[in-house]
Amino acid sequence: MVTPFDEDGKLDLTLAQELATYLVDSVGNDGLVVNGTTGESPTTTDHEKEQLLRAVVEAVGDRATVVAGAGTNNTEHSVELARAAERAGAHGLLVVTPYYSRPPQEGLFQHFWTVADATELPVMLYDIPPRSVVPIQVDTLKRLAEHPRIKAVKDSKHDLLAGSEVMASTDLAYYSGEDPLNLPWLSVGAVGFVSVIGHVVGDRLRSMLDAYESGDVAGAREIHNGLLPVYRSMNFVGGVIFSKTALRLCGYETGQPRLPLPAATEEQVRLITSDLWDAGLVLVNPDAAQR
Repeated sequence: MVTPFDEDGKLDLTLAQELATYLVDSVGNDGLVVNGTTGESPTTTDHEKEQLLRAVVEAVGDRATVVAGAGTNNTEHSVELARAAERAGAHGLLVVTPYYSRPPQEGLFQHFWTVADATELPVMLYDIPPRSVVPIQVDTLKRLAEHPRIKAVKDSKHDLLAGSEVMASTDLAYYSGEDPLNLPWLSVGAVGFVSVIGHVVGDRLRSMLDAYESGDVAGAREIHNGLLPVYRSMNFVGGVIFSKTALRLCGYETGQPRLPLPAATEEQVRLITSDLWDAGLVLVNPDAAQR
């Protein structure tokens, strides 16, 4: 979930609750990740993170799973964020591979294990070497699966073979973390998606998942193909800028990103508008994103 800011760039908790309610009740998401990368966690303070999490839990925590992003490249800080998330009522934690530091596999193992030890919350590991550089290797994932609170993996490594090996030998639940690969991940055993495009097409993702799980593979593929324009513009523009612009086009204002992420350019707005139209979305505010 994106983090809504007001016109002055400050956290807007009222908008956050309205957005969370919309994403769950109208768009069909059965869970929300708060304070993830798409939530601009690198540019929000710890206090803002806790405020936002409490607001979202209050708004939808009785009918949706609220997962808190708690990963940083500092193990001690990650532990602090995890404990704050538990106090704020989160149902689970998303813990990303430590970025920039490029730790060895033993460092990754100790980092994730330490964070998982810090609370009673279930943990989803976030494997994303395009941002963190270092992947979580198969053997490391197998070791981490022995922790009683490490339950799942959000995979943005794009390695279906590695994921298949882990799923075949552990009880870790896999979630696609790369929207264009949502359907391929289902084919090897993933159970769902941690999605960016779910801000505007969560209902279609739900339908694709339901179709696949009921054996209607052709129907799932048809939905996937219908989402190709959305995948395209999301990949071209990037998750935060795409999501905030797409939401604005659909009538939900969440403010502009915080630097170093800029507002969408006119070219990006045109691209997103065109692709959402091509995907059959009804844009109730097609000119707002240009302001």
